[in-house]
Amino acid sequence: MSSERDFGETITGLAKKRGFFWGPSPEIYGGSSGFYDLGPLGKLLKNRLESIIRSSFVRANFWEVECPTVSQAAVWKASGHLDGFVDPVTQCIKCGQIYRADNLIEEQSPGARIAGQSLDELTESIKKLGVVCPSCRSPLGKVEPFNLMMKTRLGLDQDAYLRPETATTTYLLFRRFLTFFRDKLPMSVFQIGKAYRNEISPRQGMLRLREFTQTEGQIFILEEDEKSWPQFDEIKDNVLPLLPYATQQKGDSAPLKMKLSEAIKKNHFRNAGYAWCVNLAYTIFRSMGFAEEKMRLRQHSPAERAHYAKDAWDVEVLTKSFGWVECCGIHDRGNYDLTRHQEFSKEKLSVTVDKQLVVPNVLEIAFGIERPLFCLIDNSFQPESEARDTDWLRFPPEVAPIQVAVFPLMGKDELVGPASEIYDALMDLGLIVQFDVGGSIGKRYRRQDEVGTPFCVTIDYTTIEDGTVTIRERDSMEQVRVHKDELPQVLRKLVRGLMLFSSLK
Repeated sequence: MSSERDFGETITGLAKKRGFFWGPSPEIYGGSSGFYDLGPLGKLLKNRLESIIRSSFVRANFWEVECPTVSQAAVWKASGHLDGFVDPVTQCIKCGQIYRADNLIEEQSPGARIAGQSLDELTESIKKLGVVCPSCRSPLGKVEPFNLMMKTRLGLDQDAYLRPETATTTYLLFRRFLTFFRDKLPMSVFQIGKAYRNEISPRQGMLRLREFTQTEGQIFILEEDEKSWPQFDEIKDNVLPLLPYATQQKGDSAPLKMKLSEAIKKNHFRNAGYAWCVNLAYTIFRSMGFAEEKMRLRQHSPAERAHYAKDAWDVEVLTKSFGWVECCGIHDRGNYDLTRHQEFSKEKLSVTVDKQLVVPNVLEIAFGIERPLFCLIDNSFQPESEARDTDWLRFPPEVAPIQVAVFPLMGKDELVGPASEIYDALMDLGLIVQFDVGGSIGKRYRRQDEVGTPFCVTIDYTTIEDGTVTIRERDSMEQVRVHKDELPQVLRKLVRGLMLFSSLK
């Protein structure tokens, strides 16, 4: 565990030094755990991930909505959050420090099987496993429930809460969606927005936040449509790295490479519609730049699943900092949500099927963006070597915060002018480009390597003579010359993965 923590500190140190994220925020007041600021490069990276996520959902025929982040208490009573959105916490008997019990047990006893344990069972596990306060090594008290909702007030007299997820606010629009979609199901919508969770003692930096940006896609669907989902035929032969619950029971942690059609035959997925959602979530994370060998899909045990979930799978990413990290949940929520809101609001949230009123089911893909952001930095980290005297980041070109850097060889007008024209042309193409004239070319290359910029373009006196410029690739550190008129389209193809750098030689 110490080496994992050390590497996490290395990643955090590089991220803070180069402007990916800072915190806990606000730093000048000592900071509050669970809050972080995104620096300029972190914000660029987050924007890039949001763009990929948004494009993936839109291509899959989802429509985007945006809802308020604060809702009256009645909403959260209906959703079950006021009663059920709790974490198990325990307090040190001596120093009074409070911890989330299940996380603490897993940290001090990594092999412990505590998924689905009740509060009393967690209390017994703490005693049995000898889990103690990390701060003073003293015994811990009884495990108690702690509600994660952040409370506020509307005006003088109405209790309200900041949303802990975007999903509930999406469900409240069901009647409006019926009008928009002309009463035709399934209906697919998504949100990208802020969510808030009052974590009792958030640790692991960017992986556990009190305020974060969440993406949730929801499909309102009838049971028969889940079984006969027509889009499944397009992806049935896709091979995914699956870790079903039955495999986990045998003590195996290596995923099984399996076609989706085979997974349905073996009852790993309940139906084609849900399998399609799992594939979409996996595809989104692959598009964000995560390598196949660093990903797996893990099924929840029945005890681990939320009470409303008929099935639940997580997209997990392997990191050097924290091992396997849960980054996305795909849930078959049944008709729990609409049924609850219909009951509490007294409004009709059903459709007519064969002359009977039916409350539709919901299939959900849900994840925060800060977690994959951190995991991507972790996965991209490359240590210094004989060939390169600095740590560097190997971001896939399409998600790199800065995609191209433009360097005039020297800060003279005859070089800065043409370099500025190239910079403008690349920006007009939609690429994120940095213009840098400070220091030697070698130092400028190293600066860009540290932040993961995949391509650098140098304008020199040969450019004035024949119109060619030098493109330097980050990974191989090799260089080729290309005519400046061809440069925008060449870089566009390189960044999008439509051309290999080696093909330019």
